[in-house]
Amino acid sequence: MKFGVTIAPRIGDWKLFVDLETMGYDCAWAADSQMLYSDAYATLALAAANTSRIRLGTGVSVAGVRLAPVTAHSIASINQLAPGRVFLGIGTGHTAMRVMGKHPVKARAFREYLRVLRALLHGEEVDYALADGEEKADIRFLHPDMGFIDVAHPVPVYVAADGPLALKAAGAYGDGRVCSHNQTRARLQKSLETMQQGAAAVGRTLPENFHTAALSYACVLRPGEKMNSDRVIDEIGPMAAATLHYWWELYQKDGDTSTVSQRCMNLWDEYLAFTEKMQTPPA
Repeated sequence: MKFGVTIAPRIGDWKLFVDLETMGYDCAWAADSQMLYSDAYATLALAAANTSRIRLGTGVSVAGVRLAPVTAHSIASINQLAPGRVFLGIGTGHTAMRVMGKHPVKARAFREYLRVLRALLHGEEVDYALADGEEKADIRFLHPDMGFIDVAHPVPVYVAADGPLALKAAGAYGDGRVCSHNQTRARLQKSLETMQQGAAAVGRTLPENFHTAALSYACVLRPGEKMNSDRVIDEIGPMAAATLHYWWELYQKDGDTSTVSQRCMNLWDEYLAFTEKMQTPPA
């Protein structure tokens, strides 16, 4: 098991990546939400130029706000600064899209996005259309050996996936999977089987080093501090609420509560009653 930290990127806080390297962390992820934070790629560029060991990447980049060739170009530029220690976390944008009142990228479009992304990051030519219904044209990076980008060291693509269609896309085109929350062993096994099905559909076998990452949240207590202190609640309350609402969004689709942590089931009915009073757009 390896440990990494996700940072909400403030452009002036790039030194946090240096601190994480000094403390021995394996990797550092820059969150990507254009209406909330500084640009993830600009922050990663500063981190890459000032570190030498720690792995750096997006956690996670958002397919809906950048074209696939642009995302490939951005992360390949970071890879030029830190060759071989850069990765790309990519997702449909549950935060970055919804904060603009938009929906996350649909499954079919996300799968196509990953197909193009993976090919470009491996230095390949790939057929690409800017929009649905448009005629595809073959594209590739024109000057991969002139120091603008680095695709000689392929950037691993870690796909944020929980639903079956996203999991199959991760199996088909990803080098790893990011899980949005901790899951039971049985659910993790089911997710793995779904990704294996996705890989098999494109004639691929998941490699033994297929990367898996789970997002967890923590707050270090001060000596003698209680878990329900105002400071701890301020620190972890927003993520706890966001996780509860994410389960609610899944529940809205099919009424399934299997994703809800058993430790939170005593709050579930209360939260359902709370959401009924909210002016919330459909999930």
